[in-house]
Amino acid sequence: MELGKIQSLEIIKEVEFGVYLADPGEAKEQVLLPKKQVPEGARVGDELEVFLYKDSQDRLIATTTEPFVTLGGIVRLKVKEVTKIGAFLDWGLAKDLLLPFRQQTRKVQAGEECLVALYTDKSDRLCATMNVYDYLSLDSPYRKDDHVKGTIYQISENFGAFVAVDDRWSGLIPKREFYGEAKIGDMIEARVTGVKSDGKLDLSLREKAYLQSAQDAERVMRVLEEYGGEMPFSDKTSPEVIKEKFSMSKNAFKRAVGHLLKEERIDLSEDSIWKK
Repeated sequence: MELGKIQSLEIIKEVEFGVYLADPGEAKEQVLLPKKQVPEGARVGDELEVFLYKDSQDRLIATTTEPFVTLGGIVRLKVKEVTKIGAFLDWGLAKDLLLPFRQQTRKVQAGEECLVALYTDKSDRLCATMNVYDYLSLDSPYRKDDHVKGTIYQISENFGAFVAVDDRWSGLIPKREFYGEAKIGDMIEARVTGVKSDGKLDLSLREKAYLQSAQDAERVMRVLEEYGGEMPFSDKTSPEVIKEKFSMSKNAFKRAVGHLLKEERIDLSEDSIWKK
């Protein structure tokens, strides 16, 4: 019998409050399937597909209801409530699934959805975790320059943003490519910039330079409008300030400014840019 998995078990005994199931040929270990879960007409000797989990008293129990996720799987689940011990998620069973605070990569709130994996804790209980890194697959079908969708599940100051591509494959937006306001839990669109030898995907939120320049130019123009047509930035401005104000690298900013100069939409000096 495997906790957290769907398996075929045989009815070996009927009781007033349900039936007891066992692995065919291994009747020593038994698990209760409550009466309300027993299919009509089921008899001793029949085999049933059931999911095994633990009830509120930590007793192993079976259900014929299929949960939204099984052990080791990744899924988006809705937060039903947040308590002192963590958040409880709707995973399709009568007993909600616990997402402990220590397994949250950000604080979650009732009513929202979050991406989680199903694991067993030290007490051999099924729980959810937002740390899905170890549960993601490495054999994605994607190649360089493919466009993908995914969920940001963790952000590292050292490495960048970790992404679950299609909520299934392992991806990373390196720190040098991670610009903008994206945060944990956001669904993003990205471009594959490379596939590592282990199968992990390198991603970028930006297009190739020659395609991105026009988009970046419009971003610069929007900021220029916010400043009333003249702003105190130029190609002498520090990369840190450029990243904060424009959500792009300094090289991208210079390409965007060059694009606007070529279109004769702006003029600039050593310390400012203004709209023509």
